[in-house]
Amino acid sequence: MLLVDADLGLANVDVQLGLEPGQGLPAVLAGRVPVQEAARAHPALGFDILAGCSGSGALAGSDEAAHRDLLDALRAAAPRWDDVVLDLGAGLDRGVRTLAAGADLLLVVATAEPTSLTDAYAVLKLHRRDRPGGDARLVVNQATDRASGERTWRGLDRACESFLGGGVALAGVLRRDPRVPDAIRRQAPFLSRHPTSPAAADVEA
Repeated sequence: MLLVDADLGLANVDVQLGLEPGQGLPAVLAGRVPVQEAARAHPALGFDILAGCSGSGALAGSDEAAHRDLLDALRAAAPRWDDVVLDLGAGLDRGVRTLAAGADLLLVVATAEPTSLTDAYAVLKLHRRDRPGGDARLVVNQATDRASGERTWRGLDRACESFLGGGVALAGVLRRDPRVPDAIRRQAPFLSRHPTSPAAADVEA
């Protein structure tokens, strides 16, 4: 698997995993190196990482042509990996929308908070415009329990059915778990540090 930190301008996957970013995404976008050379293997987890660059105004301000070039580069390199996962930034700027529209599957992560659900609805609405017939599903994060997470999904599903002409599938519910912030503070992969925790079981499911 290849994990691409495509939060242009505010990337942090390398920080979270305690890795040196190397040339990463900036070098790919600049056309200096191909994806295969810019990606770095995680020494313990068995997947590769294409790191971004936090605080890069050049990346944050890159134009749509650069985003499409990135998608083309990732598609060309994709046969090297079983899966390519893009971690996108929040928001609805053109770059996020272009990269989301290029994915085979879009996972929209939301919580039960009204502001989060409003944002998720907006993402789904524009994604259907950008990628008609595309596969987009909801992940409910930080739920109290499975039942409350499903209630959150059903509310958004009804809104999408009523106003967008079709509901949204539920990809999964992730329960709130204090072990997640512990892993973040330790700069450790959550599933490795706490593999038997409730949230780990949810991720696996």
